[in-house]
Amino acid sequence: MSSARVVAVLVSFNREALLRKAIEAIVAAERTPEALVVVDNGSSDGSVAYLRSLRLPFDLEIVELAKNTGGAGGFTVAMAHALAHHRPDLLWLMDDDTEPHADTLSEALKLWESFPADAAPALIASRVLWTDGRDHPMNSPRTRPGISAARKKRAERLAAREVRSASFVSLFVSAEAARRKGLPIVDYFLWNDDFEFSARLAKDQLALASETSVVSHHTKVFDSNTVDIGERFYFEVRNKIWMFSRSPALKAGEKLLYGGATLRRWLSMVQRSSSRSLVLRAGWRGLREGLFSRPRSNDEALAGIHSLPDWKISEPERAAAQEFSVLLPVYAGDDAAKVRRAIDSVTIEQSRPPAELVIVQDGPVSARIAEELLKTEQRFPSTKVLRFDQSGGLAQALDAGLAICSHEIVARMDADDVSLPERFELQLPYLESGYDLVGSALEEIGEDETEVLAYRPVPLDQSEILAGSSFRSPFHHPSVVYRKSAVLEAGGYGEMSGVEDYWLWLRLLHRGAKVSNLAQPLLRYRVSAGAYHRRGGKSMLAAELKLQGKMLKAGYIGPLSWARNVLVRGGYRLVPTALRKVGYRGAFTRTPDGSSAAREES
Repeated sequence: MSSARVVAVLVSFNREALLRKAIEAIVAAERTPEALVVVDNGSSDGSVAYLRSLRLPFDLEIVELAKNTGGAGGFTVAMAHALAHHRPDLLWLMDDDTEPHADTLSEALKLWESFPADAAPALIASRVLWTDGRDHPMNSPRTRPGISAARKKRAERLAAREVRSASFVSLFVSAEAARRKGLPIVDYFLWNDDFEFSARLAKDQLALASETSVVSHHTKVFDSNTVDIGERFYFEVRNKIWMFSRSPALKAGEKLLYGGATLRRWLSMVQRSSSRSLVLRAGWRGLREGLFSRPRSNDEALAGIHSLPDWKISEPERAAAQEFSVLLPVYAGDDAAKVRRAIDSVTIEQSRPPAELVIVQDGPVSARIAEELLKTEQRFPSTKVLRFDQSGGLAQALDAGLAICSHEIVARMDADDVSLPERFELQLPYLESGYDLVGSALEEIGEDETEVLAYRPVPLDQSEILAGSSFRSPFHHPSVVYRKSAVLEAGGYGEMSGVEDYWLWLRLLHRGAKVSNLAQPLLRYRVSAGAYHRRGGKSMLAAELKLQGKMLKAGYIGPLSWARNVLVRGGYRLVPTALRKVGYRGAFTRTPDGSSAAREES
């Protein structure tokens, strides 16, 4: 299998049947992507419910927009999420009416990997067929003009041709090129967003159209040139003017070449229209706006709709790899075999192992755990074990352990959980590029760690994390990696027993810490028989009320949010354990089939 990490990007709007067909084809292919990011553009036809029900053999991130931003906005958002959260080498872009063939991805990768890494194409376009098998004229990439005979022959030997631009119907984009040249422009909604973006990437880098990577495009008509364009001519004219006058995508000679072709196309559109006066008025509006305005920044265009994550993070080579510590507390209630399993999962099983393991023994432990800690010190000479004769609680143990961590970057781990092998490889680049704290989604397990009981998603972006933090903790504590200095400057874990992590996250967020979560579950969290029992009781109610008081006093919440939290979160601490379990899993977890985990409890 190819070593390239591929993240598929799919944009959908009110076409559930076609969306199903597209995703089913992706899953059934001979080579599947490592992740899929789907942006729903405000669908009202059941598409979102279908997406939420999915359980795929690879990572799935769903981004729901309340407003239809078109392909321009949808692909911009989807690509930003893919780059920020899934670390792709290649982005595979497609609409919901695109149906990949069994070998679409594998053939594109074959072409991609026929070039050395430093000469890889900026993009590869698939060959696009209509439903009846004919080549689709709407999605024919523009051949690059003026190339030498030698370059033509080289491409032909690879069953490809060099192109200058392409459509978003099965387009493979180099993640490095996208980071360097930027995302599509949201304001190019309704047309020419793909033309501008692909031409910008291909301006000074190789771009290819493959003859063997093939998809079917299920449009209603075969040739868009037969469709009466009507009022939409406004977008065609405005966006083309923007591209020729505002975009760096085309060179001067190319502007003349494509400008002439555009004028011929416009004339044809007007002549075919059944309402030429309407089309001409729309074109005149587009001409004026194209000449006297410019597209907004993507952040401005998406204001009030969606906040883009920090997609410009570089690959690890942009920052020197930093050594890091793992902080793992152990107490009497832990099981020696699970302690050994947790330690192995964050050391010898990691694709990027830590330089140091710091274990805090919080009070007396069983003879088997004590023996396991001694063995760990022998197996891993870089291990530090801090032993306390009396238990002081988790917050005290973590503060003491953090103080002796040798490295600026510290990863948390609990003694009964399992970190997945790629956890630190995926999280550390964020810390190395300037983030203060990064967590991830997780999977719940029982005694059998191979059986996933439920999936716990997380808010991903800084704004989403901050917005939801007034009601619930935005991070899964054992999944986080953070900067030691940031945590110490915020005051450490402190004395908030039972809710010490939530209180720490709030202080970090309101101090301006740069944070994120990864959609991919990187930790398997063991749900023991007493997990939900420990969340309730009088002591936890007291801790909850103390926390809400501190949040109100600090200005993190107002009186109404305080009252809501005391009622809901405080009430949660007092209900019977069985009801508490159903309520939590119903609200915050999903089962492997995508449904609410609460259903399993009923």
